[in-house]
Amino acid sequence: MKAIVIKQYGDVDQLEQREIPVPVPEKDEILIRIKAFGINRAELYMRQGLWGEVARVSGIECVGMIENDPSGLYQKGQKVVAIMGGMGRERNGSYAEFTCVPSSNVFPVETSLSWADLAAIPESYATAWSCLYENMKMKAGDTLFIRGGTSALGQAAINIASNTDHVTVISSTRSGENSLFLKKLGCKKVFLERENLSEHLRKEYLNGIDSVMDIVGNTTLFDSMKMVKKDGIVCNAGFLGGGDPVLFNPLRDMPPSVNLNFFASFMFGTKDYPLSNVPMQQLINDAEKGYYKIKPVRIFAFDEVGRAHELAESNLACGKIVVTL
Repeated sequence: MKAIVIKQYGDVDQLEQREIPVPVPEKDEILIRIKAFGINRAELYMRQGLWGEVARVSGIECVGMIENDPSGLYQKGQKVVAIMGGMGRERNGSYAEFTCVPSSNVFPVETSLSWADLAAIPESYATAWSCLYENMKMKAGDTLFIRGGTSALGQAAINIASNTDHVTVISSTRSGENSLFLKKLGCKKVFLERENLSEHLRKEYLNGIDSVMDIVGNTTLFDSMKMVKKDGIVCNAGFLGGGDPVLFNPLRDMPPSVNLNFFASFMFGTKDYPLSNVPMQQLINDAEKGYYKIKPVRIFAFDEVGRAHELAESNLACGKIVVTL
């Protein structure tokens, strides 16, 4: 089969198309014929070697069809989406014509969406839903802030939250040109990203807001904790600001009674975060109905994965990048 392989850790020129054997599914694994996959920032870090030793075939999500399920639970040709389960880390991932995935990390789906449109959903929307509902405890009446709203994950979170009754969504952007885009997506208010943004937000929300989903991470986390009210929640859900560690002193950096947590999609499929918790079919149904704006901002061919990485690294994509086979 064709696969995109990391020759050695480094720049995009280290991604090379090769012929490698088709994987053979073992017990509790499923072989998927891949039709499309999304590009994720995690894969950029993996390619660069910033996350230590990883699989030579990257890719943490895919959409496609069942090729072989030894258990017999799924039929050949059945549509599925898959996320994580060690893809791209402990096992070869989705940058290939086929991949083997633990059955615990596969969703059977029914949809009329194109493969490219479907590929814009799994990782971003499953992660956004888990952050909003499991970590941030989103409920009617909440006002929440999506920090990093123009990212694929940020847009997914805005789509989900703004289509939830009686939830107010606000966000931020480094470019004023994106303000109208974020408002059309569902944000009531958009702030210009800047140092000490919490001070500007608190002028309009004097008592603070209910929760923050911080996708930027290390450069904004302390400021995000200053935005929430007593018993408010901050969920660190990304590292758009880079992967440098955060030097954290609770006595100095953490306001009293703020609840800080973290979510990453590598937890999907674990005991605490089973995929069965995520209503993937409902998310797809809502996308089909037009509730969510899911169209990829750019679709690349399989032999253009390097170009897809370059666009992702430029931070100019403003949405989900998809590769089709």
